[in-house]
Amino acid sequence: MSDKTPTEAAEGSPFYEGWRVVAAAFVGVMVSFGSIVPYTFSQFLTPLHQAFGWKREAISLAFGIAAMTLAICSPGIGHLFDRYPPRRIILPAIALFSAGIVSLAFLGPHIAQFYLSYLLLGIVGNGTAQLAYSRAISTWFVERRGFAFALMLTGSGAGSILLPLFVQHTMEAHGWRAAYLGLGGIALLVGFPLTALFVREKPAALRAANHGSSEGMSLAQAMRSRVFWILMPSILLYALSANGAIAHLSAILTGYGVTAQSAAIALSVMGASGIVGRIVTGHLLDRCFAPRVSMCMLLLCTCSFILLAHTHTAVVGISAAALLGFGLGSEADVTPYMIARYCGLRHFSTLYGLSWTAYAFGAAFGPVITGRAFDRAGAYQASFITLLSLPCLAGALLTLFLPRYATYRSVETSLDLLAPSPSAD
Repeated sequence: MSDKTPTEAAEGSPFYEGWRVVAAAFVGVMVSFGSIVPYTFSQFLTPLHQAFGWKREAISLAFGIAAMTLAICSPGIGHLFDRYPPRRIILPAIALFSAGIVSLAFLGPHIAQFYLSYLLLGIVGNGTAQLAYSRAISTWFVERRGFAFALMLTGSGAGSILLPLFVQHTMEAHGWRAAYLGLGGIALLVGFPLTALFVREKPAALRAANHGSSEGMSLAQAMRSRVFWILMPSILLYALSANGAIAHLSAILTGYGVTAQSAAIALSVMGASGIVGRIVTGHLLDRCFAPRVSMCMLLLCTCSFILLAHTHTAVVGISAAALLGFGLGSEADVTPYMIARYCGLRHFSTLYGLSWTAYAFGAAFGPVITGRAFDRAGAYQASFITLLSLPCLAGALLTLFLPRYATYRSVETSLDLLAPSPSAD
């Protein structure tokens, strides 16, 4: 007889229904805010400057607006996912997100229109990204939760491989307006159908029968905990460094003499390495102490900035992008895993939304700071890129102060004690 529990055996089967939810989430995340906005934004910097004469800092402010709006809206969106079936939130968000991307194809010389479009993207962004799918996946998995998160999040990596190449090809063939139209169409036509068909939480009766999980902390308990006040600053710091580099990566590389085609390849390689990082991290999270995994990956990211600052050839630039992608890909796995492990699922999506608030504050300031540094110096100076690594290093060191899981885990109880959704949808 097998020594596996019924939960382990079910989750280990390729026919387990939860894997369908993961597959649909993979596709949804691949064409979501988390893939389209960060990984293609830098490709539009030069075309928009040439078309309208806008400065890099002014263009980068749109990224900051989206990130700040995301920061404000994420806890509210998370609260909605804790109360309602996921499709009721995700499907309207995808439609609005697609409309926001398409609106960028019709930009005029007034930059306020550009900012308003990114404001809309920030409002609905996390209704399309991994936050939207994570709670549903958490209800289907316990023993394989880390790996399930990893597979979902590889969708972002796949998007970051394919979307920059799509944008580059479309720009060369038809211009930047057509690239925005294409991105909006992909977001709607690829993400919407599979989400409508497959994304749902596990029915409460089956959860109670097959899964043991902590009921979880109250929101007040979680926000008073040491875990919360270590995890959130760490997320903010690495987001500042990462997005300061990612939002300008294509422009940084071309500024160092790398061709536009090689810069697009670097963005895609960053996405590919992110996939590897997520898969590796997913396996490690189910076997190792998550904060130490996080620290190691963030230290790799810190090293990538040093390499990027000394880029003189395409090979070095692509290598820096690969290292950055590998490390940051892991962090997307670690955050929801640690929230679920330390705090339980009772308010999982709300807490995950708050982590996105921390992330988005860092993401808002990073690109603007990098854009301002460029405008003042007239170039992406190696000394600045090196300094940009310091917040990421500080975030890595903060994880040393996270406690063992047992310090904060609640008593194990059935998942049916969680606040139920109004319907299984």
